[in-house]
Amino acid sequence: MKRVVIAITLLMMCFMLPRTLEAREKAQIPDMSNMNRIFLGWVDLGVGSYKDLGYDTREDWESVIATENTGFQEYFQTKMTGHTVVVAKNKDDVNTAGNDLYVKFVDVSVDHGYRLHISVQLIDLKTNTVIATIPNMKLNGHFCTLKGCLAKDLDEVNEKLQLMIKGTKK
Repeated sequence: MKRVVIAITLLMMCFMLPRTLEAREKAQIPDMSNMNRIFLGWVDLGVGSYKDLGYDTREDWESVIATENTGFQEYFQTKMTGHTVVVAKNKDDVNTAGNDLYVKFVDVSVDHGYRLHISVQLIDLKTNTVIATIPNMKLNGHFCTLKGCLAKDLDEVNEKLQLMIKGTKK
């Protein structure tokens, strides 16, 4: 009889744990619904690694970085209806004046399997504090060229950001 009770208890815990973790994760995301002006930072993939990633020149890799950032920013802007999204023009653009929220990308790199590694900080510009993070995302990588992989991985980052900021599902 004890074994049956223990087995049932363990099964119930297995079913309840994911819901408990999900609720805990949701509770940690602050309400950002009143943050209508968003500054979307630059995803700095670092130009120094261009040879390791198969590019002949630094300029070729810089062009890929700029193209991917522009596509990422445009997609984010179209999905964030009801918000004004100002985007960084380059990696040095951090002019967040007049905005409520700063989406900052940190610890960004691409490995040889074309997997994007990235962390995101959501900064409340009124208090200048980090109010939420997406830490240490290691995206899957895909069977594609580096440029194609970056676009797919940045789409995933986009979806996570939208969920956090809007607080709703796609």
